[in-house]
Amino acid sequence: AIQLRDLARGLVRRGHGVVVVTRRSPRWADEAQAAGFTHRAFFRGPGDPWGAVRLAALVREEQIDVVHSHKGGGRTLTLLARLLRPFGPHPPLVTNRGVSFPLAPLSRLVEKSPLVAVVVAVCEAVKADLVRQGVPAEKIEVVYSGTDTDRFDPTRVDGAAVRAELGLDPAAPLVTQIGVREPKGNDDVLRAFARVHARRPDARLLLVGARAGKRPPLETIVREADLGRAVTIWGYRDDVPEILAGSQVSVDGSHVGLGITGSLRESLAMETPVVGTAVVGNPELVRHGETGLLVPPRDPEALADAILRLLGDPAWARAAGRAGRRLVIERFSTRAKVERLEELYRVLARRRAPASN
Repeated sequence: AIQLRDLARGLVRRGHGVVVVTRRSPRWADEAQAAGFTHRAFFRGPGDPWGAVRLAALVREEQIDVVHSHKGGGRTLTLLARLLRPFGPHPPLVTNRGVSFPLAPLSRLVEKSPLVAVVVAVCEAVKADLVRQGVPAEKIEVVYSGTDTDRFDPTRVDGAAVRAELGLDPAAPLVTQIGVREPKGNDDVLRAFARVHARRPDARLLLVGARAGKRPPLETIVREADLGRAVTIWGYRDDVPEILAGSQVSVDGSHVGLGITGSLRESLAMETPVVGTAVVGNPELVRHGETGLLVPPRDPEALADAILRLLGDPAWARAAGRAGRRLVIERFSTRAKVERLEELYRVLARRRAPASN
């Protein structure tokens, strides 16, 4: 939702008309009013025939030039809407692919078909995976997800309040992981931190984004490792830039194919040194030894060694963080994403029949 919202905002600022179709959502209505795009809330699910009818009418009445489906359900609805108008001009359909899991048989057939003009992959690794599954390479465009580098800007954000909330001494190193769910490898991060804490007893670990049901297994590991007050687990927070500003290391232990880890992108935007796992697209962002450190997934010992390396060489760690922000601004920022998609949309819009604007 954040990626779609930021894309809509960016396109409006560049003078384009944008219509966003979602489920009923007061939040989206507020976003649309604030940013100046049109919001329609008639999506009720991928198999909703009435939603398909309304979408077909919307595309015709608004003379839409390009349709970009950001989720699988939206793609299905868009295809249904197109089948309702088998003749006449149709705007090109763009779909998104943000993970490297196998495509379902029907999805594979659709992505390969002429019904889809372009498949946007969020990284080169996901593109390669799509090609292995039979999607023609020439119809895949890589457009990296973007981070708002104005919001995630170390010159505008201070982490003092977060560190005070945690009761940290000024010199105590804080290691942070943003995101608590199974694919993030939080258990590996905790086991790695146990090794770190044995060498650096002043270090603290903060896990952010844990729902109530996710806490008990993590708290069990904390008790078994005798980490006590060295580990803090928070729920969802809106002050992620401030949390990263107060951290000496941002770590992610993801072990499955979720494109590029967003928290690593946000961390580097904040110039916070990072340790990540070498899964799917992460090496495209975390260039080992240049913008951070990469380790194999499911390897707490390697994770611990990398964290200790950053804590032990703060000057190098800060330099890597600065290099990371430069890379994010150039290739992984919201601005870069909007520019790339705007260019793609312009090319596709030329395929529209002369009857449309």
